[in-house]
Amino acid sequence: MTDNDARATAPAPGAIHLTGKKAIVTGASRGIGRAIAVAYARAGADVALVARDKEKLDEVRAEVEATGRKAAVLTCDVTDPEAVRRMAGDAVAALGYVDVLVNNAGGTSFMVPFTSMRFPGWEKVMRLNVDSVVHVSQEVGRHMLERKSGSVINIASVAALGGVPGLAPYGASKAAVISLTKTLAVEWAAEGVRVNALCPGWTATDLNRNLWENDDASAVLLASVPMRRWARPDEMAGPAIFLASDASSFVTGQTLAVDGGVTVV
Repeated sequence: MTDNDARATAPAPGAIHLTGKKAIVTGASRGIGRAIAVAYARAGADVALVARDKEKLDEVRAEVEATGRKAAVLTCDVTDPEAVRRMAGDAVAALGYVDVLVNNAGGTSFMVPFTSMRFPGWEKVMRLNVDSVVHVSQEVGRHMLERKSGSVINIASVAALGGVPGLAPYGASKAAVISLTKTLAVEWAAEGVRVNALCPGWTATDLNRNLWENDDASAVLLASVPMRRWARPDEMAGPAIFLASDASSFVTGQTLAVDGGVTVV
């Protein structure tokens, strides 16, 4: 191949691609995390797949490797600081370096009026949705700061941007993620590390099946969605690729809502 041929086939500067990128995706065994991990591979990235379910991660690895990209399966409880420390080291060892982190692990398993909520439920949601982002961002962030390059994408939710009856702990936890995103964006900007939040709208995943399969709960949530439907997990992949790519090289500290119009109502 001549130099002219190489230039002709190389992605244009600012194009939305992930050629040469190395990414960690937490919560990669299902739902939005799985969709993002596979989309990253199709866009040219090697991916470290992080979750607790090795069997499900092996399925995702097969999808990633089918694209011709490398996948590393790393089982980890992201609420455990020591387990996260080991995972981060293993990811760097497997990939060589890490320049994209998607903090996707999270969710909630219940919907309850605030005065009926048991406090252990509140604590569980905070550990999963907030503490995990702190643990993973600290470990991977140190690596990115040393390299003076990186993009962190924290998966928040539209529940963080308005009041959602019955989901107080979930909404509060995701609001905390957005606040942390903004602070880290300011702290790390001068070192070349960008931090943004992606806020999915109501998305039909296995994790919230209890909501979208419940006609009453689903009707309440979709009443605020101008597009009048649940999102598909793969509809979050394109925005996640943009935030990971050099096409968003001057974007940091932002909250990108992909919500079918919820936040404009």
